[in-house]
Amino acid sequence: MSANRPAAEASPTGRRYRERMAFDGEHVLWESRPRLRNPIVIAAFEGWNDAGDAATGAAEFLRDRWDARPFAEIDPEEFYDFTTTRPRVRLNAELEREIEWPRNEVYAAAVPGVERDVVLIIGTEPQLRWRTFCEQVLAIAEQTGANLILTLGALLAEVAHSRPVSVIGTATDPDVIETMDLQRSSYQGPTGIVGVLQDLCFRNGVPSASLWAAVPTYVPNAPSPKAALALVERTTDLLEVGVTTTDLEVEAASYERQVSEVVESDEETADYVRSLEERYDDGDEPEDPASLVEEIERFLRDEN
Repeated sequence: MSANRPAAEASPTGRRYRERMAFDGEHVLWESRPRLRNPIVIAAFEGWNDAGDAATGAAEFLRDRWDARPFAEIDPEEFYDFTTTRPRVRLNAELEREIEWPRNEVYAAAVPGVERDVVLIIGTEPQLRWRTFCEQVLAIAEQTGANLILTLGALLAEVAHSRPVSVIGTATDPDVIETMDLQRSSYQGPTGIVGVLQDLCFRNGVPSASLWAAVPTYVPNAPSPKAALALVERTTDLLEVGVTTTDLEVEAASYERQVSEVVESDEETADYVRSLEERYDDGDEPEDPASLVEEIERFLRDEN
């Protein structure tokens, strides 16, 4: 994904690149410049596109499982309204006061069992200058030689917590859709930073894809390790690599049990959840990719 790539050169998916601008990453703070093997970028951001903290939870799990090391971050100064996303003060080990700013950290990891490395970008959806922010992500991808940007997201949908988590994979590039067995997104309406990043990738001929997990609407604020687990499993399937998820599976089982206890304590909610379970069991729920895309579209419009 070098900025000097000729416009006619084919991408690893076979698609011809458009002639595009180079991204210099003026707001990327580099600690080091790792040498990576055939890397892809996996990005997840807290906020609008992260229901149940599932997207960032999945990315953080992979970061820890693959022992990823930080090597850069995006300077927050240009991208946040600090009266809304306030920095925090803390005392360090020497009892000295330190300011913690909103962070978008960049990690590198070697994926066991395959000749591929991963660049993980984990952070918070910015309030300001979204196009410039996304250009920093593309600059990181270009300067690390990445050949795909994969974004993770999670949405609130009418699904039951007691049933398997639905995950939909979408892309715009026809070659990426075919190669990775994804769906074409037809969504129209308000979007978050993930949508803006995907659009910038498409306009610049950068192969990209997005995975979305469905989180129950009646558990909107609790972290969902079950949805995070589903995203981890789909991500590793795309990478064709195995990963041990025992810890996350235990957390997911505990989450399901605790939510069930809360649901059963309220008759109206219990009736609603039973109707969702019946819909799933009858095959009339967003396990079908087209149905889940509709859930995504409704979620984004409702959030707006």
